Amino acid sequence: MDTQNRVCLSVCTRCRPPEFKGSDQERPGYRLAAEILRLASDDPLAQSRLTVRGIQCMSQCKRPCVVALSAPDKFTLVFGDLDVWADAEAVMTLVHQYAQSADGLVPRSDRPASLQAGILGRIPPLGYAGEIIDPDFSYPPNQP
Repeated sequence: MDTQNRVCLSVCTRCRPPEFKGSDQERPGYRLAAEILRLASDDPLAQSRLTVRGIQCMSQCKRPCVVALSAPDKFTLVFGDLDVWADAEAVMTLVHQYAQSADGLVPRSDRPASLQAGILGRIPPLGYAGEIIDPDFSYPPNQP
């Protein structure tokens, strides 16, 4: 399998609002992961290029539910504040957009409406030296 073209979607299965008291399998994060798996099972791109993995905690407890998209040589995108039933299809749409992007960046205006807000981070890939990197801040300092 060509791992260079794979996309990894990480879903926090422990996500829940503070007042939630149900079982682990009833947690909104777990249910979001299950719904994404259901949608992926009928999606040709997902079947050939997507890995979905449940993460037992992504440390974004104030912003549940949380997902992250990552791939080799692409920015990692992290989203929170997702609704289990309303946003699973939007996440799958974003998976397609992310897979087709050269660098993993999907402009806000192009993302599904529910994912135009709620982005928690975009993390550059290792080795990235593009224009958003601030050359004045690095360690160890550049030496002549």
